[in-house]
Amino acid sequence: MNILENFKDLKIRSKKDSIVVGVLAGGISAEREVSLKTGKKIYNALRKLKYNTMFIDPKNNLIEDLKKIDIAFLALHGRYGEDGTIQGLLELLKIPYTGSGVLASAIVLNKLATKKFLEYEKIKTPPYVGLNFNSEIDINKIKEKVEKFSYPAIVKPNSEGSTIGITIVNNEENLLKAIEIAAKHDNEVIIEKYIKGRELTVSIIGDEPIALPIIEIKPKSGFYDYEAKYTVNMTEYIVPAKIDKKITKEIKGIGIKCHKILGCANLSRVDLIFSENNVPYVLEVNTMPGMTPTSLVPKAAEAAGISFEVLVEILLNNASLKIDG
Repeated sequence: MNILENFKDLKIRSKKDSIVVGVLAGGISAEREVSLKTGKKIYNALRKLKYNTMFIDPKNNLIEDLKKIDIAFLALHGRYGEDGTIQGLLELLKIPYTGSGVLASAIVLNKLATKKFLEYEKIKTPPYVGLNFNSEIDINKIKEKVEKFSYPAIVKPNSEGSTIGITIVNNEENLLKAIEIAAKHDNEVIIEKYIKGRELTVSIIGDEPIALPIIEIKPKSGFYDYEAKYTVNMTEYIVPAKIDKKITKEIKGIGIKCHKILGCANLSRVDLIFSENNVPYVLEVNTMPGMTPTSLVPKAAEAAGISFEVLVEILLNNASLKIDG
């Protein structure tokens, strides 16, 4: 069945002359520049669709600007935008918004919390250890735990996206330096076993979650870091990924399950590694994926026959308050 058939009745269209849509982008997180690019692309799409649209940067005059809108289209990445804080404010102001609610946003941006949910639901995720710099840390015990799942390992801030502050380490000597780098961005750090395999991502959209075509990511540098994500021609994207039907169904099912158990709404992206021994491991989940020219969700939507403008309208159509409906 054509995925578009699930979204043929976009009720918000009938209200476009009487509502003001505020696109919230920028903010004060480390992902500000990416957020601005996402927001501008969404803003331009809404203008093309003839919606009365405002561009709002929460860094300035946020409350005054929010008083002027009827619906918030969230395009914020990282802290103070993707972590439940802006969602909580919009709930208090009774302004419907796109994407996930307060609790799901807060859980998903916290990688350690997400890992615990995945483990409880028996969804495979790479072995890991967490460090909290608000508590006393025994670095020798940390080293021992990492050695148990063996090098190489990935060290990253617990609550940042866009691979900010992330390092791959191959030995104990580099581990401490990598922890220092990650700790500059967060007081919690996660160390995770590096799983070699194919990097895949599955995007989930809609009130009744539907998985878009799976994308395989092949960075030319060998590592999908910030530069590879946001620089044109630095990464090859294969969509749909060249995997058999059985594995495709399994991975899409894992994506939808992650979306549901974490309480996500309307949009999420689940990143996985398909290991060399054919095991899919969930790396993390994203409740507010990018919408830049190199971003993954628009590529998956396009492969499903959904233009960027229609994708934006689908997300807008599902804007709501999540706490009291």
